[in-house]
Amino acid sequence: MNFIEAASNTEYVKGNIDGRIAILTMNRPKALNALNDQTLDELELLFDAIEEDAEVLGVIITGEGRAFVAGADISQMSGYGVKEGRLYSDRAQKLFNKIESLEKPVIAAVNGFALGGGCELAMSCDIRIASNKAVFGQPEANLGLIPCFGGTQRLPRLVGIGIAKELIYTCRQVKADEAVSIGLANKIVDETKLMDEAKDMMKMILSRSPLAISYCKTAINRGFDTDIRNGLEIEKECWAVVFGTEDKKEGIEAFLEKRAPQFPSKMQ
Repeated sequence: MNFIEAASNTEYVKGNIDGRIAILTMNRPKALNALNDQTLDELELLFDAIEEDAEVLGVIITGEGRAFVAGADISQMSGYGVKEGRLYSDRAQKLFNKIESLEKPVIAAVNGFALGGGCELAMSCDIRIASNKAVFGQPEANLGLIPCFGGTQRLPRLVGIGIAKELIYTCRQVKADEAVSIGLANKIVDETKLMDEAKDMMKMILSRSPLAISYCKTAINRGFDTDIRNGLEIEKECWAVVFGTEDKKEGIEAFLEKRAPQFPSKMQ
């Protein structure tokens, strides 16, 4: 199933295509796009399709209405016990890991509230662009819970352990300007320009070699979770692999011939 076919089967996550970019819009605005079982199912369906669809080279995730995603669906979780809680966390973590490890770039265009699971979803993306109305936070401790979709692990890696502990312990919400200053978001733009900015950045990324971007992502992600020596070995192996690709051949030839490259991996 390709991306367009998958998107025709979803309700809470709208899927559209803009050139080679898949646009995913979280679409439960009355619930502030809270993540329930159906939303997670649809996200998984779409990302499985994106992974296999050679026509899609990049992904942008945003939200309908006032929120990116305002968290997990509390009403759904209210009756959970230990077993159900573990299964729910496991399911969402696997999905967010899939997004993080997707061999295509993913941008979160954060238009409003990105709280709890919404903040965790944004953190599983490669880049976060925040509108001036964006608000980030991990409010779980105020509910007697902890972040369970990756927040206790990804937030410290982005902002440092001290700031992460402060935000998780206090449940304090962070506006867009502070999110940029602490490294939780890459940049802030006016809400009216958010999607244009996200598309422009993605188009710039996709003007490079998709294959090289994929190996860059692999080297960064795998290297970040190990020590510098092993990270350098990962980098070296990814570097060696790209030397056997047609993208490398075309990129070098285009540079020497002073022309724009036409990367073969875009033509697949």
